[in-house]
Amino acid sequence: MIVTLRKNTPQKEVEKLYKYLEEKNVQVNIIRGENFNVFGLVGDTTHLAERDILANEWVENVRRVAAPYKLANRMFHPEDTVVDVAGVKVGGNEKIVVIGGPCSVEGEEQITRIAEEVKECGADMLRGGAYKPRTSPYSFQGLGYEGILDLKAAREKTGLPVVSELMSADKIDEFEENVDLVQIGARNMQNFDLLKACGHMTKPVLLKRGMSSTIEDWIMSAEYIMASGNPNVILCERGIRTFETYTRNTMDLAVIPLIKEKTHLPIIIDPSHATGDYRLVEAVSLAAVAAGADGLIIEVHDHPSEAWSDGAQSLKPDRFEELIRKARRVAEAVGRTL
Repeated sequence: MIVTLRKNTPQKEVEKLYKYLEEKNVQVNIIRGENFNVFGLVGDTTHLAERDILANEWVENVRRVAAPYKLANRMFHPEDTVVDVAGVKVGGNEKIVVIGGPCSVEGEEQITRIAEEVKECGADMLRGGAYKPRTSPYSFQGLGYEGILDLKAAREKTGLPVVSELMSADKIDEFEENVDLVQIGARNMQNFDLLKACGHMTKPVLLKRGMSSTIEDWIMSAEYIMASGNPNVILCERGIRTFETYTRNTMDLAVIPLIKEKTHLPIIIDPSHATGDYRLVEAVSLAAVAAGADGLIIEVHDHPSEAWSDGAQSLKPDRFEELIRKARRVAEAVGRTL
């Protein structure tokens, strides 16, 4: 971290700031100029907030040389992390995983039927929402624990690991016992108490990017989980909120190479929530595979017009199967399998 002081800062103020920073357990190196003084801070500066230092009236500028995240940083972990989800490996340079299923679990018969369909199409895991965060309090909120048990029944019949969204820490034991990949949704990406609680789980965590979050915000949320003891984090890009209205969100495909450059964590793409339109899901999925994504999570429903939530962005099984066929060819072209 580099701290630049204002022009002609009094020596007593330089010494006062030096002592303040030294007490923060970092090495402080002073570069003295004719009019300016610059402090170079060496060591673990993750606990130092730029705003706290800028509160000093004699500080002109604060700039980080290295990113504030450590555990997720590729600099300290050059090899790719591969996360094991009940035997399905996510990450690395070979297999791209596909997760398919409905937005909401609507009953055991429905989720089991769709699980069998997505498995036949080539999916590696089953997704399904039992607890649903909805914009309107009057919308369907999910079946709750009953939905979790329905997912468990579908897993027993198909062998597919299940992915579902955790919304509150009081459900952790329920998810620890029954869910293979615990999803933290966009609205909870900065629910830090929930993230820390997930850090104490043994199950891997799928962390979705917040709809208005920067890449660094997102990685720092992953850092919360990892710093609390759980290294098995998979990042999920699901589109961010912009001024555009033709799609539900704006898919940030550039985030794929950026995440791979800055972190060692796997990243998967959610084209369903990014576009909000089943007609756009295939194109975005193929682009994501070409860009280096480690997986896709896609909403699939055999009767989208009757779906209890998000039918407009759900693929029917035949379109899902066609997408996987095309994605395999794209994966092969970039040296991977699907």
